[in-house]
Amino acid sequence: MSSPIKTRLADLDDSLFVPRELSWLSFNARVLQEAADDNAPEIQRLRYLGIFSNNLDEFFRVRVAEVRRLISVSSGSARQGAKELLAAIQSEVVAQQHDFEQVYATVMKALQARRIYLINERQLEANQAQFVQDYFTSKLLPELDPILFNEGSPIPVLNDESLYLAVEIGAGKKQRVAVVEVPTDRMNRFVEIPRRKGKSGRVFIALDNVIRACLPQMFRGVMPIDSVAAYCFKFSRDAELELDVGIMDSLIEKMASSLKQRRKADAVRFVYDAQMPASLLDFLASKFSLGKYDSLIPGGRYHNSKDFMSFPSVGPRYLELRPLGNVPVTRIDEADNILAAIRSKDVLLYYPYHSFDYLIDLLKTAAVDPDVENIKICLYRVASESRVVDALLNAVHNGKRVLAVVELAARFDEQANINWAQRLTEGGIEVKFGVPGLKVHSKLLLIQRKEEGQQRFYTHIGTGNFNEKTARLYTDFSLMTYDQNLGREVFDVFDFLQYNYRRPQYQHLLVSPHSSRPGIEGMIDQEIVNAKKGLRAAMTLKCNNLVDRELVMKLYEASDAGVEIRLIIRGMCSLQPGVKDISENIEAISVVDRYLEHPRVYVFYNAGEPKYLIGSADLMTRNLDYRVEVLCPIYDADAQTVIQDVLDIQWHDNVRARVLDKAQSNQPVQRKAHSAAIRSQEAIHGYLESGKKPRIPRSNMQLPAKQRKKTKKV
Repeated sequence: MSSPIKTRLADLDDSLFVPRELSWLSFNARVLQEAADDNAPEIQRLRYLGIFSNNLDEFFRVRVAEVRRLISVSSGSARQGAKELLAAIQSEVVAQQHDFEQVYATVMKALQARRIYLINERQLEANQAQFVQDYFTSKLLPELDPILFNEGSPIPVLNDESLYLAVEIGAGKKQRVAVVEVPTDRMNRFVEIPRRKGKSGRVFIALDNVIRACLPQMFRGVMPIDSVAAYCFKFSRDAELELDVGIMDSLIEKMASSLKQRRKADAVRFVYDAQMPASLLDFLASKFSLGKYDSLIPGGRYHNSKDFMSFPSVGPRYLELRPLGNVPVTRIDEADNILAAIRSKDVLLYYPYHSFDYLIDLLKTAAVDPDVENIKICLYRVASESRVVDALLNAVHNGKRVLAVVELAARFDEQANINWAQRLTEGGIEVKFGVPGLKVHSKLLLIQRKEEGQQRFYTHIGTGNFNEKTARLYTDFSLMTYDQNLGREVFDVFDFLQYNYRRPQYQHLLVSPHSSRPGIEGMIDQEIVNAKKGLRAAMTLKCNNLVDRELVMKLYEASDAGVEIRLIIRGMCSLQPGVKDISENIEAISVVDRYLEHPRVYVFYNAGEPKYLIGSADLMTRNLDYRVEVLCPIYDADAQTVIQDVLDIQWHDNVRARVLDKAQSNQPVQRKAHSAAIRSQEAIHGYLESGKKPRIPRSNMQLPAKQRKKTKKV
């Protein structure tokens, strides 16, 4: 296995590849386009601004931090390439920040037209100012802990991604500096205040502006204050965890220790109010030892705009997207129980169009079924109030043996997973932490039931986590099957997770790090062989990210051989579609809409007998070589049809789809003359509800297998 760092260095200098960091920024630009859409509901536009900001935070903590590490470990041309990439990132981020400020101003005007006002401390009328003063004294002041910088005193460790105010205090001839954290982790960022007298509407003020309005009181009269001003800033720190190799500590203890170290990790971004005086900025940069490879990014008066994701629901319903109700699955609803429904035929669910309650029902049914003996599950991210965990604990109470493989290194959920692991263990569940050096990212559930004296398997393989919250926000497929061949192989995956020295042989599943890469490459190779024989050859690949160098090269090879390739990529795409003599047979789109597109679905034409796979693995080096991932074939004909129809509807989206091209221009898919408008997520809901597809061309995967006319290459 090659080193991930060496793999990343190899990606930097090749004109056939879009650097994945720049491609990721292009994805976030698509999110910003949604916020800029004048036709979108106003509150939803505000929430898109929050999503954009939240995404950017994670980008710096993960992607930019990695580029900084590349600079530190490389030399020569590789180091120069990494430095140029960092400069390109910084330039694009500054440009997007400028666009963000413009969109923000437009959205604020649109909200005002709806009589929803977000005002600052300078705009308060007398009755509002009194309310703010009372609110500050009674609720906010007890939460504030300002830190004064004193000569010779140690520099405080500030929290990553928290919002701070740098406070410049004038006291006679003496200038002092303090910082205070805005307590948005404990209080809502947006405080509703009384309307202006004689006016209608809803009025809000940001928590940081409440502090600005009452700055002198924050210091409780212990020092003379002639002038005082406050400017927002925040840090983004390197999110990489380093676990030592000592054998005396448990993995949980190592992880907990590493999480504490993350608070002191290098800052990779310092975002600040552009109006901050240069002297104050220099003072903070010096105090916090910000270096030349740290991104110092000026912005507007407000930061941590991710808080807009939870902006209050105010005003009429039309200010937000119209909810799409859950589509019932009649076959499950009418069966004696969900296990009986699965026994009769595979069940394919597509969240959030279908309810996640079906998965909860499966777990709760298994928990009380006297014939169920064992339940095994992989937990990567679960909801804060998890009914999944409740059902597993109930299964133990009913005498079942339950194994939970918990991934402690699920980025940003590490502490939550430590807590869950402890609760599961205390509840009598056997907890395993997977394979050293490999994240367990699989979405597996295995129920073992005694039937007629034999052990039988009920298996779940999905593309998303066992998480009620994200199942309402992300699109994901879940397969529930009674196929015993698949069940036995999922049993083997759990066996490997428990006993890492065993290497099962899989006939059906593709399992990283063992068989996913060769399996996917083998299916691409078969399409290449078919194309060279003059047969029609095609594939559709839908995933979050396509950045693995070897697979990109393999897809270029397939395109050159005449294979028709459709890519539906939500996020990063290092491949450049439509390049003459390289990727002319490759088209790519990305869909950004109300739900986050999350499934991984890979379809190969296979000379007229298409192969369908779903699972947890993106087309990234880490997913194929450094994680435990599972891709599962779909054998049920009805399930294949649903997957194909969903992919076809999404491919013909001409409302929310953007074209992915070499220039990363994010141009909307052009709607053809006289064609109906197709917003794929809404059209898919209608299709699952009624069984009727919108008027779209016939699927290229349903075309008959026939010999193509050979064309001579010039």
